[in-house]
Amino acid sequence: MTTRAKIWLSSLIIYSAFVFWYTDFSGPLSDAEVDQFVATLKQRNSDSKTTAYIENFLRNDRGRQFLMLNNLDMADNPPDVEGANPGESADQLMNRYMEHMYPELLKRASHPVVFGQAANSALDMVGIENTTEMQEWTDGALFRYRSRRTFMEIVANPNIKGRHEFKLAALDKTIAYPIETSIYLGDMRLLLGLILLSLTALLDNIRFARRAKSQP
Repeated sequence: MTTRAKIWLSSLIIYSAFVFWYTDFSGPLSDAEVDQFVATLKQRNSDSKTTAYIENFLRNDRGRQFLMLNNLDMADNPPDVEGANPGESADQLMNRYMEHMYPELLKRASHPVVFGQAANSALDMVGIENTTEMQEWTDGALFRYRSRRTFMEIVANPNIKGRHEFKLAALDKTIAYPIETSIYLGDMRLLLGLILLSLTALLDNIRFARRAKSQP
């Protein structure tokens, strides 16, 4: 095998391995999987309305990745929570929650895409009655999930049980809803593909230039 072929093959193997890990090829959730996840939520005494929303979300699975859009209003004076030090701020409590969430997310090819503080109150609201309450947010976040299956593996994970109290205490209010993308230029498969293509082409050109220079 030529050096050039080895360079391009190596990049192809790296990219293929990443895509295989980053993509859920198992297809939509089966009815049995949904039933099991819903049963787990009910066993944990989850709010019935929230459980119904999640079940509907799972029943309509198309097997694709999705992004979770989060509006956050951090509490000015959060209550004390068991497992945290008295008087901890909302940011400290949220960090405690995310310390447990990040490992569960990352090992399932799920991760934050955007996180930042609100630059202003809401600039546009239509069809919302309580505009005063819904106008003020302190932070926003966008998370990528490999699939709805992956999402439920995280939500139903017993390691997360109890940690959710940190998040609840850190927030005055929040809205989170999933979106399936039609345009997503931040997809890691696209970004990695472009990076590997550029680096491989660069190495190939360097190899070609050195070879041409060495020839009489």
